[in-house]
Amino acid sequence: MIRAKLWFRCAAMHDPVTPMMAQPALVGWEAKKRRVDLTIERSFSGEELVKRMKGWVTTDPVKVTEVVKRYGRLKVLDDRELVIELEKEENFDKLQDDLAAEFGGEVDIEMVKKGK
Repeated sequence: MIRAKLWFRCAAMHDPVTPMMAQPALVGWEAKKRRVDLTIERSFSGEELVKRMKGWVTTDPVKVTEVVKRYGRLKVLDDRELVIELEKEENFDKLQDDLAAEFGGEVDIEMVKKGK
């Protein structure tokens, strides 16, 4: 298993950024006929986290996820860090080439070293 960080370009500053979970989402309910005091904390999936970057980065996050899914999957590690998991190193190279062809220098990936 190979892991890679996904880097977008910030729409405001144009420097490389990657989304991360600062804290889990807090989900609650509203009932029509009673009060519900129940909430749950839950992290986003990798794809949900990337989709929430719309407008904050220079590319369409949905299109980025479509390219990533050809070769691997987006995952949030330890409810915090976004990574791409790939089965083979050749998939890393192919994904890197496809991202460059599709988005120019606006999206790239960086291999995560083992032990991190």
